[in-house]
Amino acid sequence: MTEPIRFIADRNAYIRSHTWMAALGMGGAMAILWVIGNPHVWTGAIAGLAAITLRGWYLASEELAVVWVIEDERIKGPMERNIALSDIAKLRTLGSMVQIITHGGDKHLIKYQSDPQATVARIEAARR
Repeated sequence: MTEPIRFIADRNAYIRSHTWMAALGMGGAMAILWVIGNPHVWTGAIAGLAAITLRGWYLASEELAVVWVIEDERIKGPMERNIALSDIAKLRTLGSMVQIITHGGDKHLIKYQSDPQATVARIEAARR
């Protein structure tokens, strides 16, 4: 029997993803305030940064504890996700995440990978 392959969320990838979300949130909030004619557009930057910082802090312990495992010709993830390797139709990267698309159209994300391309390569190797 082969050793299970584990995919663990990476703290640096988590922080990097939230940094990008904060930048987008700040710009988006400022744009909305500008469009509606608010004279204090700069407050959107503070609101966007605060929202994403709070989200990141609140969800960190949960998101960083997620582990996906390949064993017994299946990839198993959180919330009882259980995908046969033969049912994987497509794999693609989205930032620090790997998206698994099944033949039935179900989509799953392996989030916050330090090297998403290596994660895809390991899943592809397990499928062979």
